[in-house]
Amino acid sequence: MELWYTEKQTEEFGITAKIKETLVREQTEFQDLAIIDTTEWGRMLVLDGMVMTTVRDEFVYHEMVAHPALFTHPNPKHVLVVGGGDGGVIREVLKHPKVEKAVLVEIDGKVIEYSKKYLPEIAGELDNPRVQVIVNDGYMHIHEHKNTYDVIMVDSTEPVGPAVELFSRGFYQGIYEALKEDGIFVAQTDNPWFKADLIRTVNRDVREIFPIVRVYGANIPTYPSGLWTFTLGSKTYDPLQVDETGIPEIETKYYTPRLHKAAFALPKFVEDLIK
Repeated sequence: MELWYTEKQTEEFGITAKIKETLVREQTEFQDLAIIDTTEWGRMLVLDGMVMTTVRDEFVYHEMVAHPALFTHPNPKHVLVVGGGDGGVIREVLKHPKVEKAVLVEIDGKVIEYSKKYLPEIAGELDNPRVQVIVNDGYMHIHEHKNTYDVIMVDSTEPVGPAVELFSRGFYQGIYEALKEDGIFVAQTDNPWFKADLIRTVNRDVREIFPIVRVYGANIPTYPSGLWTFTLGSKTYDPLQVDETGIPEIETKYYTPRLHKAAFALPKFVEDLIK
């Protein structure tokens, strides 16, 4: 007998993976949480029926959330990650020696707990002394910490359940105010095949707040459509003006200095979404 997990990405389309074992399944205070072991992608974190990360391809997402912004800001001492309880973005942030303190604010403590237990290669830096882990509402944290952070990264689920507010204009305005005068923020903004309206709306809202806005992409095979976008808003620094020859080599599997600018070269149909 074979067991398969299917994520229904739209009403008419989904992806499926063969399962070896279900490691944990729990209805937390905020969402349905599962960690399953698959034959193709290894251990997989699933929240409310959506694949959040797998041990095989997680490096793409986590590197591309962290490194474009951190190599654009010249002195990112204080970094905030909203969401991201699996710890992958934090792991990448700590590869930057200029970062003195990284704060993780995750609303669901169970994500942190089970990631540490079942996804140690992703969550392994959450106990690092440079990291402060806060189990709380990221939306509220932003609004309570004005002029605090050099870089803010929003590692959220799709805009359902507890993540809905993390795609609102009020949240982006709060991020602007929580950043220092030369701050940068980045957020995952889903895929252009199924969520074109979301990308268009987020881009419009962020442009009304930040003077510099750039969208970039990456290939993440276990995410809907495989083509994923990120939106970066900056008060001062433009990622396209970074001298790639000055970007130091760090241990990565996807991001490279040459990819820094190349990731911002979008397919025509994605460019048309954000004009």
